[in-house]
Amino acid sequence: MSDAGIPPGKIIKSLGLVFGDIGTSPIYTVGAILLFMLPTTQNIFGLLSLITWTLFIVITFQYIWLAMSLSDKGEGGIIVLKNILDSHLTPGFIASGVSILTIIGIALFIGDGVITPAISILSAVEGIHLIPGFEGTSPLTILLIAALIAIALFLFQKRGSDRVAWAFGPVMTVWFVALALTGAWSIISAPQVLFALSPTFALMFLIENGLMSLVVMSAVILCITGGEALYADMGHLGREPIVKGWMVVFPALILNYFGQGAYVLMTDNTHNVLFGMINHISPLMYVPFLILSICATVIASQAMISGMFSIVYQGMAIRIFPKMKVDYTSPELRSQIYIDAVNWMLLVAVLVVMFEFQSSERLASAYGLAVSGAMMISAIMMALIFFKKGDMVKMLCSCALIVIDFFFFVATLLKIPHGAYVSFILAAIPLILTIAFIRGQDRLHEILQPIRLDEFLPRYKECYASQCRIRGTALYFVSDVNNLSPYLGQVLFQNEIIYEKNVLVCVRITDKPFGVESYLDTGLADGLELFTIEAGYMEVIDIVALLESHGIDEKTIFYGIETIVSDKAIWKIYGIIKKVSPPFVQFYTLPPEKMHGVVTRVVM
Repeated sequence: MSDAGIPPGKIIKSLGLVFGDIGTSPIYTVGAILLFMLPTTQNIFGLLSLITWTLFIVITFQYIWLAMSLSDKGEGGIIVLKNILDSHLTPGFIASGVSILTIIGIALFIGDGVITPAISILSAVEGIHLIPGFEGTSPLTILLIAALIAIALFLFQKRGSDRVAWAFGPVMTVWFVALALTGAWSIISAPQVLFALSPTFALMFLIENGLMSLVVMSAVILCITGGEALYADMGHLGREPIVKGWMVVFPALILNYFGQGAYVLMTDNTHNVLFGMINHISPLMYVPFLILSICATVIASQAMISGMFSIVYQGMAIRIFPKMKVDYTSPELRSQIYIDAVNWMLLVAVLVVMFEFQSSERLASAYGLAVSGAMMISAIMMALIFFKKGDMVKMLCSCALIVIDFFFFVATLLKIPHGAYVSFILAAIPLILTIAFIRGQDRLHEILQPIRLDEFLPRYKECYASQCRIRGTALYFVSDVNNLSPYLGQVLFQNEIIYEKNVLVCVRITDKPFGVESYLDTGLADGLELFTIEAGYMEVIDIVALLESHGIDEKTIFYGIETIVSDKAIWKIYGIIKKVSPPFVQFYTLPPEKMHGVVTRVVM
């Protein structure tokens, strides 16, 4: 699609669905940076230059130009990078390393996703302090208001955001216009701040402050939170509306950051800088702006939560996460999903983080570690992809970005004593669960010893010829037709349950996001057929409709269930995951009255 062919509505929609997180960063970024430096003219110029060129290098260069040139049918995100890279690698050390990097990157993304709603909502609600008569509002009251907004946001998720998503774009458009206009108005009072557009001020600041500049950089990274989510959300709208949207968002952010810098130079106020600037411009517009900022942070949080659902869904599809119940909240948009377990775990984590840190300033001291880690992992994977593709220019650019991202990562490590360890804890929980699940699945596969198809067929033919057959059709779900699940032997050979027609159903998830194909092979043996479904990892598969299209009318559906017994901690965790996860077949909403689970007790 040409640039001219992009409807303005799509660009406005991108402002609400993609840019919410990075668009609300001005609420807390400048104040967080000024915790570590005096508001001198030289420092303010250095700060503004660092913000400008960090936004340009990381968002424009790393994500808009490089990352978004790598997509799979319009889909983006770290799992897409892994799939692209896998297509260029043979199994071995590098491929295993890429898988490990992907799992770590997803865990860091989830850790980031917990802190984002907490800091965004808290920072906006704290603006109440500048309303006349509310200056003495207690921190506990602010915290409770923020918690209630978060609870309402997560309670709303099950209804789906599709019904109100039409409002996200217009609200965020008003937000960015407000940021740009207020920033420009503030700049008029101190136009000299525009000199900070030059990268020389950023370089001079880094050189003059040496290692101490790392402390400042650990706060500067707050201005680019949402970059990874921006790439992951590419599948919602496509690349071009996001590129065009960034051409609107980037100038608005720069104007507002420079306006805040001008305000600090004029007043020396370093607390609640954005809200202070608005109140300084016009006290009458302060309350409307505060309400707008709360709406913007809720939309930003909504975008991050939707992104979390999407990445967990992709993880389930490629089998690095256990299956969880998924609800599709929009009949038109496949990307509009709701995962109950993820929603409530996220809410609990967000509330714990809010009550642990109690203010946006303290949260800012903990924020950024997961962001920088995820950025660096994406840059490493991009460098490998461009190297394999032979695109040396983009490969060298990616290598330069690895150095910059590593610099940010080292800077954020300095935050560990001040609360950044929470990012590690938040990322460690999904990481441990993911490792336990993957290792558990591999171990289970070893213990159960699948039945090879060439061994299964002779026994099946003998049973089919000699035993009484039940009228109708039975389905048997298998993950690999060449290595059949042991429960088939339990049903057919031990319990001697055999139907007139037996269909092995194999669902294969491809490394493409979309597309569904199905095949029926009737030549395996008398009364034995193979029904294969190949589907993209973002597809909603209607197995019942696919079966009907091939004339299969099942009477019974068999599937295997394993109960895990072990004294080892990792296998106990795996056992709990298996127990709370719905069986594989329930993921596809098959008719429950036809389903029969075959339980196998496994000692690990």
